[in-house]
Amino acid sequence: MSDLYVSWSEYHEKIECLAAKIYQSQWEFNQIICLARGGMRIGDILSRIYNLPLAILATSSYGGPGGQVRGSIKFSRDLTMTTDNLGSRVLLVDDLVDSGVSLEQSIIWLNTHYGSEIEEIRSAVLWYKACSVAKPNYYVDYLADNPWIHQPFERYEEMSPADLAAAFVG
Repeated sequence: MSDLYVSWSEYHEKIECLAAKIYQSQWEFNQIICLARGGMRIGDILSRIYNLPLAILATSSYGGPGGQVRGSIKFSRDLTMTTDNLGSRVLLVDDLVDSGVSLEQSIIWLNTHYGSEIEEIRSAVLWYKACSVAKPNYYVDYLADNPWIHQPFERYEEMSPADLAAAFVG
């Protein structure tokens, strides 16, 4: 497996490209749900661009050394949102589709918990890997060689508050 390193400027450019692709599809949606943690920054920016409410579904499936070991997916008990009701046309956002299991299971979770409110769910990611069993509706890059993606915020996973405090003493 190869590695793909992404800078902050590339990361933000990909989010803007994703926003444009969604817009060009002319699909009208009224709710954005991001999968935390990977989809939070993307969901936040899309929520600002489209001026639509953002809900958060916390999920976890990676752990182990370097956070690169895939385990079973875990979901938060509730969806976090500031609106009284979930929108009927939902854009589900994450950073990438790797195995596709998180995307598939998240759609099942949403339909199980909010199915009476949802008419349609579409998905959007920055990176769609060839090894995925699920194809997102919108994506920026198709990655045929399934690289491990190193995103710019991952450096914070190696930091501690003590490291930062030591760096800013002066």
